[in-house]
Amino acid sequence: MKRTLIKNAIIVNEGKQMQLDLLIEGDRIARIDKDITAADANIIDAAGMFLIPGAIDDQVHFREPGLTHKGEIYTEAKAAVAGGITSYMEMPNTIPNVFTQDLLADKYQRAQQVSLANYSFFMGASNTNLEEVLKTNPENVCGVKIFMGSSTGNMLVDDEQVLSDLFRSCQALIATHCEDEQTVKHNLALYKAKYDTKVTPEMHPLIRSEQACYLSSSKAVLLAKKYQTRLHILHISTAIETALFDNTLPLKDKLITSEACIHHLWFSEADYATKGNWIKWNPAIKTANDRDAILAAVLSDHIDVIATDHAPHTIEEKSADYLNAPSGGPLVQHSIIAMLELVKQGKISIEKVVEKMAHNPAILFNIKERGYIREGYFADLVLVNPNLPQTVSKTNLLYKCAWSPFEGYTFSNSINSTFVNGHLAYHQGQFDESQKGARLLFNKR
Repeated sequence: MKRTLIKNAIIVNEGKQMQLDLLIEGDRIARIDKDITAADANIIDAAGMFLIPGAIDDQVHFREPGLTHKGEIYTEAKAAVAGGITSYMEMPNTIPNVFTQDLLADKYQRAQQVSLANYSFFMGASNTNLEEVLKTNPENVCGVKIFMGSSTGNMLVDDEQVLSDLFRSCQALIATHCEDEQTVKHNLALYKAKYDTKVTPEMHPLIRSEQACYLSSSKAVLLAKKYQTRLHILHISTAIETALFDNTLPLKDKLITSEACIHHLWFSEADYATKGNWIKWNPAIKTANDRDAILAAVLSDHIDVIATDHAPHTIEEKSADYLNAPSGGPLVQHSIIAMLELVKQGKISIEKVVEKMAHNPAILFNIKERGYIREGYFADLVLVNPNLPQTVSKTNLLYKCAWSPFEGYTFSNSINSTFVNGHLAYHQGQFDESQKGARLLFNKR
């Protein structure tokens, strides 16, 4: 059995930092202790480095099938591993939309062939596929995605009876994109009437407004409470929405949970002046007050997890005028080091980052034996070098789309190594692709 011994690491896990050794045997963490010795083990001296559990990203768009000019499972999973993400959950707004169990199975088969990271895929809901949705197995599928507001792709669920049926009948976790469609359409019409084709990115948070987000999120919460549905609201973008969520219950007991994304924690509306469409996301990046309130909700546990909503588009697509440029951008390669930059700025602790990016996704989705550094758990591990700055440039990007909203920024930390199921998949800029990731499995709630 292959063995790797990590020596002298500062292990960050379950709210603590401890300088210990860690032994990997096969795909599992075999031992965590001081001064471990192991014959025939590959030894990595991690003195001065942090060892953290691999991040579990509960919202990515890897664009396969049908949109592979933007990204594909192979390229984006590699970028994720280089960024310290060892597991991801991918969305159904591909071409074709994942509205059948057969199409869902096709994505799992493809990931088994090419994904360097562990994987799961959401089943997509539409106005007409309730029967297929209800076939979803919550033990090996992360959940069902409902677009309660249109975004990239044509997956809007706006039939009130269908929404009620989904919330009443679905046994799997429901994850929602929440923006009120009529509000967005009304606002867009107003801005087009006033500015014609001169609508600019600065207007994006006014078109896809605070009101649009709150109307939809509060509606989802009411439906979940009415039917006792397991609801997870994605990419919270406003201060007002944070009041919808509870922080009095342990995460494992919460019926309704929520997610914050890197871009909503990092950028504000002031950045549209320089970054324009490169930070055009749905829901929109809004005010500095919204950004700060989202971080405060992460710290107070009103918001449960931090993810990316990684959603690549080509440079040509994003270079179009505002009305024709798609929303979304690539983030998986830099999500951990972006959050660690906020740690350096004193805005959050590294222990809280690990909780929100690894522990809590594992709890929230009931993922089997991942998300923690524990003996017997899968060895999904990341070594972070806090003394090796990294400047983001096109020469070191791994995304197929070949751009990043962080280009030109120098992060204080870098990812040294990433283990996926005990396999050293990434080490000091080099990949070992001889072993692929595994399908995530889930415990019944």
